[in-house]
Order: sequence, then C-alpha cells, then structure tokens
Amino acid sequence: MLDSFVADARVVVIGASGGIGGAFVDALSADPGVGRIDACSRRPRASEASKVRHHALDLDDDGSLDALDAALAEGGPLDLVIVATGALHDGGDLVPEKSWRQVERAGLERAFALNTIGPALVAKRLVPRLRRDHKAVFAAVSARVGSIGDNGLGGWYAYRASKAALNQIIRTFAIELARRAPAAACIGLHPGTVATDLSAPFQASVPSGKLFTPAYAVDRLLGVIDGVGPADTGRLLAWDGEVIPY
Repeated sequence: MLDSFVADARVVVIGASGGIGGAFVDALSADPGVGRIDACSRRPRASEASKVRHHALDLDDDGSLDALDAALAEGGPLDLVIVATGALHDGGDLVPEKSWRQVERAGLERAFALNTIGPALVAKRLVPRLRRDHKAVFAAVSARVGSIGDNGLGGWYAYRASKAALNQIIRTFAIELARRAPAAACIGLHPGTVATDLSAPFQASVPSGKLFTPAYAVDRLLGVIDGVGPADTGRLLAWDGEVIPY
C-alpha cells in the first residue's frame, strides 16, 4: 500500500479509536512495508498487531500533546502522520446548523477546537519530525464541505468554517515544510461520506453507492497518499484523487 515510502515506514495515526482512524490502523497493520504504527486516541483500543504502539492523547490538553511529542522522539524520523480526528456534532453544543439562527458561540468554539486547533497543534509538534531524506507525508482528514469554492448549499456553519480553517493550516504548513524537506508533502484528505458516527444522522439521505465503509475509504485514501509527491503539497485531495478547490 505504501510502496513509495521507505521500507519499515514509521506511521503515526491520530484519532486511532475512531471509525476512519481505526480503519487506518487496521490497514497499515497488514502492510508489510510498515514497520511501526503509533496509534493515538483519547481512549486507546487494543490491537493484536505487534507493530502497533498505543498512546493516550487528548487534543484539548497541551500537556498531553507534549507527552506524545516526547514519546515519539525516540525511534527515528516519521514517514507518515495521519490526523483522522474531527466532529460535526457532539451531542452537546456542537450541532450541524441548518440556519444562521442556530449559530452559537459555544458550537463555533467546539468545532474549531476539534477540527482546526487540535490538528494544528499536532502538526506543530510532528511535522518537524518528518523524514527529510526521502518521501514523507503529513495528512489530515478534512472535508469537501470545507471548500469555500464548492459551497453551494450553505448550512453547517461551524463545521464548514472549521474545516476551511484546517485547509488553510495545511496549506500554510506545506509552504514552510517545503523549505526544509523538499521531498515531503502536507495534504488534506476528503474521504467521501463514510459510515461512521459523524455521518450517522444523515446516512439515510446518501445516494446509493455513495456511503463508504471505513475500510473502503481508507483503502482509497492510502492509494492517494502513496501517489502524492512534492507537487501535491498543500492540496485538498478527495478519496478518488480529485483536487478539491479551497
């Protein structure tokens, strides 16, 4: 799956207990080209694969982020970092707004904390740890609805805005990364509509054949990751390789 990376690649998956994050861990565990996976989540899950190391991580806690950074310092450079976190609703303040009348401070703050600030602070710590002598990738799961140019429906204010901000974070990190690691890439990924808790309230309205299993989405995303190069850095790429406009 990761044929374009060095042998025994070292991979970090943030959000490893989620639907998409867990599928990334499962798929990469089966890849003989991957030597070690650092699986990070608020509630680490068990794995039978010996190459998987579990870390507790709270994206809202700088101390937790610092502890992960220290734990990853040993073992050499990172080849691939995947941030598979994010939320559209949380059963509390964060809701997918249908109208501007539903826009609230608490929901906006929660959306940006989960979808923008958390991934940005992960990138701050882990992008400098990417390999410099060969291909390396930092990839964050974003969303097509974060595209300003592609927004023709409106609604979902907090989610759209926080994912648009994540796309800007990715683009800006990509520019700085290119100066120190020319073979590396920093990209956003749109997985399509995946059958996870995030999409659960809306799955009934998804057209036939457009609701992906996590395993299928991750298989396609890993193909995208394996195919990217320096020319793709800073882009938002869909599961099928389409470049989505910001």
